[in-house]
Amino acid sequence: MPFRTSPFPRPGKRAAACGALAAAAATLLTSAASAAPAAGRAAAGPADFPASVGAHGKARVSAAVLDLDRPGHAPAVFGEGTPYDTASIVKVDILAALLLKAQDSGRALTTEERAQTKKMIEHSDNAAANALWRRIGLAPGLKAANKRLGLTETEGGPGGKWGLTRTTSADQIRLLRAVFDTGQATKKSSRPALDAAPRAYIRSLMSHVADDQSWGVSAAGRSGWALKNGWLQRDTTDLWDVNSVGRITAGGHHYLVAVLSDGNKTMKDGVSLVERAARTAVSTTTARAS
Repeated sequence: MPFRTSPFPRPGKRAAACGALAAAAATLLTSAASAAPAAGRAAAGPADFPASVGAHGKARVSAAVLDLDRPGHAPAVFGEGTPYDTASIVKVDILAALLLKAQDSGRALTTEERAQTKKMIEHSDNAAANALWRRIGLAPGLKAANKRLGLTETEGGPGGKWGLTRTTSADQIRLLRAVFDTGQATKKSSRPALDAAPRAYIRSLMSHVADDQSWGVSAAGRSGWALKNGWLQRDTTDLWDVNSVGRITAGGHHYLVAVLSDGNKTMKDGVSLVERAARTAVSTTTARAS
């Protein structure tokens, strides 16, 4: 089943390319089981957040923001904290799981693994993601890694369908903290699950995504961003999942931002919604702190 694309213009950038999901995306286009959200969620944002950022029709959106320069503060979560399909943002999680496996074995990534991880993050290459998804042990491998990384609301996709992993915006902040918050340690450990070098490697790849994929949470910051985006058209509805996660700099502060959306009529609509949600969530979090 061919993957349907919807290129759209970006001011100052090339038209966004959906073709990165062409060959392997057919394996992602089936319905996924919903993961139940865990209790003890961070303080929620306004219930009318989706409407306030222009989510219309069947579109849903959730965002979470953490100010890294205000230690001890919980992430602000906006919209419902229910699970969404990850699409390609799960590639950051796959990379983290791979690096944990290599770290446990006391080895560096192989030349082949480094080439695959670079393609997977910087160009959202699906063939590379397929290979690395198998390398980490599919959903069970992801689950084992996520337990160490502190994620509690993410469920790996069935079989080879990594893009149908389900997650929440709050759990994506937990993943981003494991990569960008260098002072974070897990509850059962005196140090972060990932060592400094693997964390730096993930940050480097997320800071060099292809120009045509530099949309998303970067809209809420002026410079110094690192991100990974995901997009997927569901063949059961013809509607789009569009997500973006990463670190931005705004007003002199460093923020971790995760925005998840689904039910978008077009990819262009989804990108616009994600960017509005990112800007609103970051500005609201900043205003609350002042």
